[in-house]
Amino acid sequence: MSDLKISGTQMENTFSSPPSGQGRRVPTLRKISSVVGGVVPALIIAVLMYAAFFVKPTVNSVGASRPVIEQRDLFYSVAMPAGETVWAVGNYGKIVISKDNGATWTRQPSGVDTHLQSIAAWDSNRAVAVGNDLTALYTNDGGKHWIKAKVEAKKNQDINELVRVRVLAGGHAVAVGEFGTVLGSDDFGASWRALPVVGDASWNDAALLSPQTYLIVGEIGRIEMTSDGGATWTQIPSPTKSTLNSVFFRDAQNGLAAGTGGVVISTDDGGATWTQLPRITQQHIFDVMWDGHHWVLTGDKGLLLFGSAETKAWNNMSRLAGSSWHTQTTARNGVYALAGRGGIAIAKPDEDNKKSGE
Repeated sequence: MSDLKISGTQMENTFSSPPSGQGRRVPTLRKISSVVGGVVPALIIAVLMYAAFFVKPTVNSVGASRPVIEQRDLFYSVAMPAGETVWAVGNYGKIVISKDNGATWTRQPSGVDTHLQSIAAWDSNRAVAVGNDLTALYTNDGGKHWIKAKVEAKKNQDINELVRVRVLAGGHAVAVGEFGTVLGSDDFGASWRALPVVGDASWNDAALLSPQTYLIVGEIGRIEMTSDGGATWTQIPSPTKSTLNSVFFRDAQNGLAAGTGGVVISTDDGGATWTQLPRITQQHIFDVMWDGHHWVLTGDKGLLLFGSAETKAWNNMSRLAGSSWHTQTTARNGVYALAGRGGIAIAKPDEDNKKSGE
């Protein structure tokens, strides 16, 4: 990669919660009076005390506005639907958008304060975002208005996370989450219904192969598939017991799934059978995608790998991603966006580096 920048502040390699930003204030007046009391007349002390208690200072607000992206932000998901548009979502309901491939950002009010875990878009106007507490939002005007969707699903816990949403042309969408939660939508995310997957495994990702055919992956290597829009499901034998965090198909037959400990499994028959690949990293892989030319893996400690279509050759570009974790990446027209802590990394690989993974 020849160019990589971070929108916002530099990410760090940590899973810690964002700092509260509320340091303890020092009782300044008490310190001043203890120093000056013995050396100045009581009148001066009285004047100082009067000023401290009754004179209200004015604050110049010029330049004091908070940045759109802050160091404490955690971004979990990105989408690049068209042109130079980039959407990202993260903690406390934060949604930001860029219209210039990440050079500048604008915040969009979401109307919620729950963490948003994933976003997906059909185009630059229609998108969906999902997150904690079975939260699902949708927009049909480019994010000017985010509307809370109707979700018909039973909550299993106080915090029932939806961790990933995927979309397909025609308004189809599938969202997956913990405690066996799988939701489907056919109206561009305005309403969601529960899909009856057997068991209570936590699901981490979905691949939509057609309006009726979905494949989902999750903890302990579980894989399930439906060919009737989610009415019935078949458990697919998995070659691993490692948790699978992500799945992606580059065409109707060929796909990859990846997860904890660097595990990667592949299929060449539309998901019916899977084979584990030789391990190429020990780092946790959080996301796998096909950019039209190469497989791209991202994950913990700045992991960034480019692989050939046949997965025979891999190019380690982690040095260009820093040491931060990235939970998802997406690409459009040679520009890559990676979601992580404190910002969204924007990468622009040159052709020589891209070909090195072939």
